[in-house]
Amino acid sequence: MVLQAFFLPASPGQRFALLHAPDGAAQVRGAVVYVHPFAEELNKSRRMAALQARAMAAAGYLVLQIDLLGCGDSSGDFGDATWEAWLADVELACAWLLERNSAPLWLWGQRTGCLLANEVANRMTRPVNLLFWQPVVSGKQFLHQFLRLKVAAQMLGGDNKGAMEGLRQQLQRGESVEIAGYRLSAALAGGLEKAELLLPHRSGRVEWLEISSKTDGSLSPVALARLGQWQAAGHRARGRSVNGPAFWQTAEINECPALLEASLRLMGESLPT
Repeated sequence: MVLQAFFLPASPGQRFALLHAPDGAAQVRGAVVYVHPFAEELNKSRRMAALQARAMAAAGYLVLQIDLLGCGDSSGDFGDATWEAWLADVELACAWLLERNSAPLWLWGQRTGCLLANEVANRMTRPVNLLFWQPVVSGKQFLHQFLRLKVAAQMLGGDNKGAMEGLRQQLQRGESVEIAGYRLSAALAGGLEKAELLLPHRSGRVEWLEISSKTDGSLSPVALARLGQWQAAGHRARGRSVNGPAFWQTAEINECPALLEASLRLMGESLPT
């Protein structure tokens, strides 16, 4: 496995990227772009994303990880980010990878990264396969939960009257709000709120993976409903549940080996047409 770190020229600034490549003699099985999750979930997930990218490269995949605008080592602050800018970053990563390889393209999203990956896939004219890790299906619901972090902090300080409404009014006025150390812009909040995990690109396939404390391998009701809709519409989509910690939200950095193994296995299997 070969690892290369570099900056991609972007607008504005540049984006930090990591390219995980198979050994020179290995045939490339697929080109993968990783779309990371939101705010602190990104930091908690870096270990798992790195482990999966290495495993994918060892199995013959070309994997590009990119820090979106205002995240990680990329240009800008989190408060500079907008939903459209993040979509443009994912499109930039796809274009860069496709210029260098013609293997089947995968967009691998985690949490809110699945919303971005799905929207970019729907904009593309070529087949795109989707690997979802614990996907967020409603940006509106996720935004509400994120805003609740601020509301909870205000409640501890004794100021809870109309806190949620006050935050929403700030965003509607085009103002940013500070939440858990992250400055959330009105443009990012507005784009996230409108995002919904609807039908994916018809020409690709979907592998949906969840982590659960259950031992029977059952999927969540949300996953069953969404996958059922896609399958009924003729999409090649399936879901799997694995046992392990919800590493994107645990206090300590955690690993879930079962998720790594399941991702590679499902990507390598063929789905019925």
